[in-house]
Amino acid sequence: MKNLIFIYLFFYLFIVNAQQIAVLKYQGGGDWYANPTALTNLINFTNSQTKTSIEKEPQTVSLNDNALFNYPIIFITGHGNIYFNEDDSESLRNYLKSGGFLHISDNYGLDKYIRRELKKVFPTSELQEIPVNHPIYNQTFSFPKGLPKIHEHDKKQPQGFGIFHKGRLVLFYDYESDLNDGWEDPQVHNNPEKTREKALKMGANIIEYAFKH
Repeated sequence: MKNLIFIYLFFYLFIVNAQQIAVLKYQGGGDWYANPTALTNLINFTNSQTKTSIEKEPQTVSLNDNALFNYPIIFITGHGNIYFNEDDSESLRNYLKSGGFLHISDNYGLDKYIRRELKKVFPTSELQEIPVNHPIYNQTFSFPKGLPKIHEHDKKQPQGFGIFHKGRLVLFYDYESDLNDGWEDPQVHNNPEKTREKALKMGANIIEYAFKH
């Protein structure tokens, strides 16, 4: 019954606020607020290049806030520790099962913590690499080789991971890509324009996919 109430609540709020997205403020001490210009730039790019009309300024939401269900997409980023308590894990699980979508962007240093915490959310599910022919790589923009490499750290290949619930991709995790860096204002990282463009296009694909599914 509780899950059913969450589903009704989500779809009601989804209709009312379908064009808002939010950054997740999490516990653990990690810098959830990293890359402050990134999401605003991505929203502007996505609105101009696809058929979205997302509110220009992203919101901030916590897992203990019922406003979580206002947003069809939430974003997690950062460099350090992230922690979900039991209530946080249940809330995020209900949000994702009810139709929400989570994009996690490892900003270098998040990986070991987010993998640990996701096991609390979906104890019986594993992150799996998303194949390059998946629709998330083939929306308005095509990425036939998968995730683009935006910022070099450990000379590892970028990988896109996900978790599915009843056949639906409910979260996407970009690892060793650093999409967030490519969304930031140009002077922050001094990335070449072509690199920033690839990051923005992939980010727009993720948003477009999430709105459609």
